Amino acid sequence: MVFSSTSFLYYFLPIVLAVYFLVPFRYKNTILFFSSLFFYFYGEPVYSILMVLSCTSGYLHGIWIEQAKGGRYAKIPLISSIVFSIGPLIFFKYADFLIVNANWVLNSNIPLLRIALPIGISFYTFQIMSYTIDVYRGEAEVQRKLGNFTMYVSFFPQLIAGPIVRYTTIEREIQNRKHSFENFAYGVRRFVCGLSKKVFLANTLGELASLLQNTQAKSILSYWIVAIAFPLQVYFDFSGYSDMAIGLGRMFGFRFLENFNYPFISRSITEFWRRWHISLGTWFRDYVYIPMGGNRVSMAKWIVNIVVVWFLTGFWHGAEWNFVLWGLYFSLLLVLEKLVLKSLLDRMPGILARMLTLFFILISFVLFNADGVGESLESFKGMFGLLNIPYSNLHTLYYLKSYRVILIISVIAATPLFSKLIGRLKGFKISGIVISVLEPLVQVLLLLLITAYLVDGSFNPFIYFRF
Repeated sequence: MVFSSTSFLYYFLPIVLAVYFLVPFRYKNTILFFSSLFFYFYGEPVYSILMVLSCTSGYLHGIWIEQAKGGRYAKIPLISSIVFSIGPLIFFKYADFLIVNANWVLNSNIPLLRIALPIGISFYTFQIMSYTIDVYRGEAEVQRKLGNFTMYVSFFPQLIAGPIVRYTTIEREIQNRKHSFENFAYGVRRFVCGLSKKVFLANTLGELASLLQNTQAKSILSYWIVAIAFPLQVYFDFSGYSDMAIGLGRMFGFRFLENFNYPFISRSITEFWRRWHISLGTWFRDYVYIPMGGNRVSMAKWIVNIVVVWFLTGFWHGAEWNFVLWGLYFSLLLVLEKLVLKSLLDRMPGILARMLTLFFILISFVLFNADGVGESLESFKGMFGLLNIPYSNLHTLYYLKSYRVILIISVIAATPLFSKLIGRLKGFKISGIVISVLEPLVQVLLLLLITAYLVDGSFNPFIYFRF
C-alpha cells in the first residue's frame, strides 16, 4: 500500500485515525502496531514475517546489550545485533549482485537466486541498528516492552521509505505524547503538501523522463532534459514522501526530523549532502564516519574514511555498479572540494557557485538513473554530443513544449521562493487573513484533484521502493 492510493487515503487512514483517537492512551501504541503490520502485510504478506523477526531480534539484542554493559564481553551482543540486522539485508538485496560478480571473476556459473527485495528493508534495518548501537553507547534507554519497540520500527508512516527515524528522536513520545488540534492540522497540511508534490510534480516529471528515455528519436537536448527532469522527479518523489511521513507522524503525536531542505540551492557538494536525504547522511556520519575517526585523523586516513562512507552510501542505494560509482563520484568531489574547490567556490559569486554545484549534481543523477554502467556511459555520450545525433528534433521540442509549464513550476518549487513569499504575505494583516481562509479550501481542492488523478489510474511509480 502506498500513500498515493485511494485505498490508503479513503479506507486505511480514516479507519486507523478513528480507532486510534477513540481508544484510551494505553492502547494507542497497540493500534499503531497492528495497523502498521496490516499496512505492510497488504503489500508484502510473506516478508511481513521477516520484518517482525527483525524487530524481535533488535528488541532482544537491546536487552542483551543492556545486561552486558560494563562486562568483559560487552561488545559481543552489539556485534551479534549488527550481524543479525545486516545479514538479511545483504542476503535479500545483494546476493545476486555478489553471485554475478563471483561468476565473472571465477568464470563460474553459479545460478542466481532471483529473490524479491522486501520493501523498506534498507530503512527498517538501519533503524534497528541505530537503536542497538545507541543502547550500547548509553545514548538511548533500552525499550523493555516488545510492543512499543515493534511499533517504533514498523510505524507505517516511515516503514517503507523513511525517513530513517532514530529511536532517540521519538523515545519519549513512544511513552508519553501529546495530541492537539494544532498538531493534527499541521500534519494534514504537511501530508497534503507532500502528496501534491508526489502526484502533480514527481509523477509528471517521471512521465517526461520516461517518454524521452524510451524514444528512438533522441537528441542532445532530450538527454539534457532527462538529466534535469529525473533529479527533480527523485526530489519531489522522495521529499514528498518524507513530507507525508512527517505529516502522518504529527497527526499521531510524533515529531520526525526533516529529511530535505532545498538541496538544489546548495553552494557546494558538502552543503548539498547536508540538505539531501538528511536522515541517511547523518546515519552514516554518526555510525560509520565518526567512529572511523572522521576528519580528526591524518589526510590519508581521512580520504580513506570518505571513500568508505561514500562507497557504502552508494551501495545502500542499490546492488549495481553504477550506484557504487555514484557514491565514489561524490567521495571524489568531496575530497577535491576540501583540498581545492572550497576556496574557489567561496570566492565565486553565489549564483556561479550554485550553478557549478548543480552541474556536478546533475551529472551524478545520470549515473543514478542508469540501468547499469553501460547505460550511464551512453547517456553521457548523448549529453555531450558523442553519439552522432542532432542537437534537437521535432520530437524533443514537442515534449519540451508540452511539459514546459511543469518544468518551470518544478524548478521554482525546488527553491524556497514559494515558502518565503507565503511567509511574507502571512506577516501582513489582510493577506494573512486571506491565506488562513483560503489554505484549508486549497487543501480540499488539491485532495479532490489528487483523487481524480489516482482514480484515473495515471502514472504513479515510487522510485525509493527499490531501495
